[in-house]
Amino acid sequence: MTTIASFAAGTYRFDRQASGLTEMKSQLDDLTRQLSTGRTADTYGGLGPGRTTSLSTRAAISAQDGYLAAITSADTRVKLTSASLTQLKTLTDSTRSSLNGLLASQNQALPATSVQSADNSLSAAIDALNQQSGDVYVFSGRATDTRPVVSRETILNGDAASGLVGLKTLIAEQKQADLGPAGNGRLTQASSGTAITLTEDGNAQARANFGFSLVGASGSAGGAITTTLTAGTAPTVTPVFAQNPSDGMRVRVAVNLPDGSQATYDLTARTSPLAGSTDSFAIGASPTETAANLKNLLASLPGAGAIASAQSATPPGLSATFSGGSSASIKLSVADIPKDGDTVTLKLALHDGTTQTIQLTARPSADAASPTTFAIGASREETAANLSRTLSNALKTTAGTELAASSTLRASTNFFEGSPTAGLAPRRVSADGNGYASQASTGTVIWYQGDDAADPRATASVQVGASRIVEIGAQANEAAIRKTLAGLAAVAAENFTDATGTVDTARFRATAERVSGALTPAADRAGLEALGTDFGIAASNMANAKSVASATRATLENALDGIDTVSTQEVAAKLVSLQTQLQASYKVTSMLSELTLVNYIK
Repeated sequence: MTTIASFAAGTYRFDRQASGLTEMKSQLDDLTRQLSTGRTADTYGGLGPGRTTSLSTRAAISAQDGYLAAITSADTRVKLTSASLTQLKTLTDSTRSSLNGLLASQNQALPATSVQSADNSLSAAIDALNQQSGDVYVFSGRATDTRPVVSRETILNGDAASGLVGLKTLIAEQKQADLGPAGNGRLTQASSGTAITLTEDGNAQARANFGFSLVGASGSAGGAITTTLTAGTAPTVTPVFAQNPSDGMRVRVAVNLPDGSQATYDLTARTSPLAGSTDSFAIGASPTETAANLKNLLASLPGAGAIASAQSATPPGLSATFSGGSSASIKLSVADIPKDGDTVTLKLALHDGTTQTIQLTARPSADAASPTTFAIGASREETAANLSRTLSNALKTTAGTELAASSTLRASTNFFEGSPTAGLAPRRVSADGNGYASQASTGTVIWYQGDDAADPRATASVQVGASRIVEIGAQANEAAIRKTLAGLAAVAAENFTDATGTVDTARFRATAERVSGALTPAADRAGLEALGTDFGIAASNMANAKSVASATRATLENALDGIDTVSTQEVAAKLVSLQTQLQASYKVTSMLSELTLVNYIK
C-alpha cells in the first residue's frame, strides 16, 4: 500500500533544512570512513562506472601475485638443486685430481687412502642428491615424496633382508666372466712343437661381451718369430620377443660400437611411434615383426653396432640369439732361434673401447714367472716352450690388472644404469657365464627410487607469466650424474690389498686411470656443467619474470589510484570543510527553531 506523506503549509522550508542536514551528515560519515580505510567505497557498487576497471585490474594484480609467489617458492628449489650439482662437480674434480696425484706416487699406502676418499665422496654425493626443498625431494622428478637414492651401504653391499645384492657382487660377477676359467681373458692357448696358437672364446655371445679380443700381432724384425692373425667373423644376432609387447613397455639393448666400446639403449614399444624417433620402435602384427622393427631402429642410431645383449621384463620377454661367426686367432711360430732383444707384440681389445699391448722380449735367460721376457732356448722347440710360458704369464697379468679394472668400471656403469622401470634393472651375467641374462634381475638393488621420466626437466615446472613456463625438474639418474656415481663407487667398492697385506698397485693404477678418465668431462657429452647451466638459465628466467611481474603489479596498483583508493590529504581537507559547514548549519537551524512571534516582535 502506498502512503502519502502529510503536508502542511509552511513545512517545506523545514523539510529542506532537515534533508540537507541529513545529506551532509551522510557525507561526513562517508568521508570519515574513506579517511580511516583509504578506500573510495565499501562495495564495488559504490565505485560507480569505475567498478569494471577495478574488478579487472584487481584480477590482473592477483595473477601477478600468484606468479610472484610461485617464483619465490621455485627459486629456493632451483638454488638447492644448483648447490647440489655444484657439490657433485666439486666431488668429481677432487676425486679425479686425487687419483691423478696418486698415480704419480709410489706410496704403497695410497690405494687404501684413495678407496676411503672415494667412499667419503660417494656418501657426500648421495646426501647431495637426497636434498629436500621443504618436503620435496628435488632429484626425484615427479615422485617428490620419495627419497631418490638409497644408502651408500645398500649400494655397495646390497640388502640381505630383502635378498638384494649390491655393486660389489656385480663387480665380482663381471670379473669372473671377463677373466674366464683360465684367468687369461677367455683365450685358449695351445702349443705344438714350434707353434703357439691363441684363440678367442668359442661362444659368440661371450666374445661379444667378455674377455680379450685379438686384433693384432707382429713378430721380430729378423723374422725368427713370425705371427699370423686370422680375423674372426661377426655372428648374426637376432632379437626375439617371447610375446608382443604392449604400448609403453621398455626394453634394454646393448650394442658393440665400432670403437670396441658398448652402448646401452633403453627403448620403448609404441603402437604408433613418432616419425624419426630414436627411442621407440613400432609394435608389429607379430613378435617377429616387432623384433624386426627393433633391429631396424638400432641400425639407424648414430654409431650403430652389433647387438651384444638384450633384456626386458616378462612379458614381453626380449632376448638375443647368436648364430654363426667365428673366433679370431693368432699363431706364433718360432722359425729360427731369436737374437737377444728380439720381440713379439700382441694387441688386445677390451669391451670398454681400450686396447692393451703385450710385448715379449727374448733374453739369454729369464725368470720363469716373468710376464715380459722369455729365455732363448737351445732349440726352436725349447724357445717356443719358453715363449708360451711367458705369454701365458703376460695374459694372466694383463687380465688381472687392466681387464679387471675394466670389469670394475663396466660393472659399476651397468649398476647405475639400473632403473625402477620394469625390465630396466642392472644387467647381470647369465648363469652359464657366457653372456648377460635376458630376464631383468629382480635380485639386484635399484639405487634410484624416483621418477624415471624421459625428460627430467619437464617433471616440474613453474608458471611465471600468462604464457611463460620455466621447467625446473631434476632426476638423480640423469646420465652425467650416473657417470659420476659410477666412477666414485668403482673405487669405493674395490679392495686393492690381499689377505697377506700386499697391495696390488698395478690393478690400482689401472683402475685409477680408467676412473679418472671416466670422471673427465668429454667435449662431445653433456656433463655436470651442462646440468648446472640448465638451472642457471632457469634461475635467470625466473629472475627476469619476477622483475616483469613486480613492474606489472606496480603499474596496475597505480591504475587503481583514484578509482577505489583516495588521497587521505584530500579527504581530510574535505572533511574539515564539511564539518565547518555542518556546524554552521546546525547553529542556524537551532536559532531558527527558537524563533517565535514574541521573539520576532522584540
